Amino acid sequence: MAFDRRDQAVRAAVEQGLLRAEQPVAALLDVAGIRASAAALRDAFAAVTAAPVLHAFAVKAAPLVPVLALLRDEDIGAEVASPGELALARAAGLRPDRTVLDSPAKTPAELREALELGIAVNADNPQELARIDALVEASPTRSPLGLRVNPQVGGGAIEALSTATATSKFGVALRDEGARDWVVRAYLDRPWLTRLHTHSGSQGMPPALMTRAVGAVYELAEEINAAAGRQQIDTVDIGGGLPVNFASDEQTPTFAAYARLLKEQVPGLLDGRYGLVTEFGRSLLAKHGTILARVEYTKTAGGRPIAVTHAGVQVATRTVYDPASWPLRIAAYDSKGRPKSGADVVQDVAGPACFAGDLLAEARPLPLLEPGDVIAVLDTGAYYFSNHYGYNSLPRPGIHGFTTGPEGDSATRFATVRAAQSPAEIVAESGGGQPDALLTR
Repeated sequence: MAFDRRDQAVRAAVEQGLLRAEQPVAALLDVAGIRASAAALRDAFAAVTAAPVLHAFAVKAAPLVPVLALLRDEDIGAEVASPGELALARAAGLRPDRTVLDSPAKTPAELREALELGIAVNADNPQELARIDALVEASPTRSPLGLRVNPQVGGGAIEALSTATATSKFGVALRDEGARDWVVRAYLDRPWLTRLHTHSGSQGMPPALMTRAVGAVYELAEEINAAAGRQQIDTVDIGGGLPVNFASDEQTPTFAAYARLLKEQVPGLLDGRYGLVTEFGRSLLAKHGTILARVEYTKTAGGRPIAVTHAGVQVATRTVYDPASWPLRIAAYDSKGRPKSGADVVQDVAGPACFAGDLLAEARPLPLLEPGDVIAVLDTGAYYFSNHYGYNSLPRPGIHGFTTGPEGDSATRFATVRAAQSPAEIVAESGGGQPDALLTR
């Protein structure tokens, strides 16, 4: 079980010195869990369509080269949204034909590079499509090209992550006056435009609403193909955004359940005529990451115990600033990395940053934490420790992938994904090489 591997890894991280007084934060990735999620995704869609499917991991969820390489080994491609993310994907060995470029603000240079490499590109808006027109006319490309549309089906529980609202900044707003006719004409005028793309949401978006958005885009693809008199659109990129259960170890909703829902509600999309692209991110990795932090001090305020740790806003930014939308589970371990026993006591788990709201958990029942204990922040494999927030110049934690030995072997082996950031590196990236730059004489 995943939680058994996690307990074993926490204990091993303490025993092997990954987490110690001088290194009080460490992040862990469960390699077996990531591989299992990748297999579950592949199997889920293979069960509902015989057409080719490219599963392109949303690099923004974990911009780490070894993670992208691990996913590449599991036949997962990359969805990138910036020159930096493309560079990471290339460094991980992702082939151009396994890479998709999406972004609402691509520069001419980004578009040119993608088309020269043969990377799939989804244009976000008419102005960007005009730029692609000029590039295609100047130099033929093997890049599959598409257009992102916003089906405007509504938002989910987290407004900031809802991309299919009436006023979303992403894609061509399909229900706006004249927009649908413009989209159809755009395809008829461009025989090389062969893909259609949507991404309707993320955490907080129910699968039923995601499916409705996919259905709307499928209907548009059918309309365009009928108008063209041929199957001009041969691939539909359905995006990602499957939500994650942050309340327990259970992995729900599953990829299989979502794929079955698509088969039930949008059967024509999965009858073999259309290739698919998916862009899952959080749902592939979240359950397989854990942040460990030592408890430095404990105190009470207003009668409530507080455990002050070294993990806070720098790693769990969304949770600290929006705890209602992004609650995280906390597991308590003793100083040797063993699950902590004892009666639950309502207490706060605080981070190290210099503002009052830097709390990982407020009024949370846990065995009473003591200095030297270890907290584990669960379900943090995506968007947490890999997307650092440099408040108070707190360092990026070291990230370590772990594998457990064969059955009966208690050995846990760690591989460093990214070394912990040193004070010298913080100084260097903060202008330390030119300390006199602003001095005048």
